Amino acid sequence: MFERYTERARRVIFFARYEASQFGIAAIEVEHLLLGLIREEKTLISTLLGKQVSLDFIREEIVAHTLQAKKISASVEIPLTPALKRVLAYTVEESEKLKHKHIGTEHMVLGLLREEGSLAANLLVEAGLSLESVREFLRKKGSE
Repeated sequence: MFERYTERARRVIFFARYEASQFGIAAIEVEHLLLGLIREEKTLISTLLGKQVSLDFIREEIVAHTLQAKKISASVEIPLTPALKRVLAYTVEESEKLKHKHIGTEHMVLGLLREEGSLAANLLVEAGLSLESVREFLRKKGSE
């Protein structure tokens, strides 16, 4: 499933799984993917957000909106929620739209934004991101 994913994108998924286990949640949720992105791709996320919102603020908001339970062992298999499966499908679509052979962390940001109504998407939108602004950023970055 993750063959086309870059090493960094795979690490984001690993960190998302870790975040879910630390919250004691039995499934990896969309917000865990955003936390994974923050762990692995501070530079990308900070660049996209600019100075409007800090990464710490995003983490704090997710923590505040998450019911926490006893931590789960990292060795336990943790499934993906249906919402996160959709985000990962969007990630693939975004990579294809941009005619990229790889699936990277930048595509994950786009996938998160497409999952409207999720806490992760809402936080990114409130921070000033939109699908078009991120796509434009990636087009400019790709032409450099």
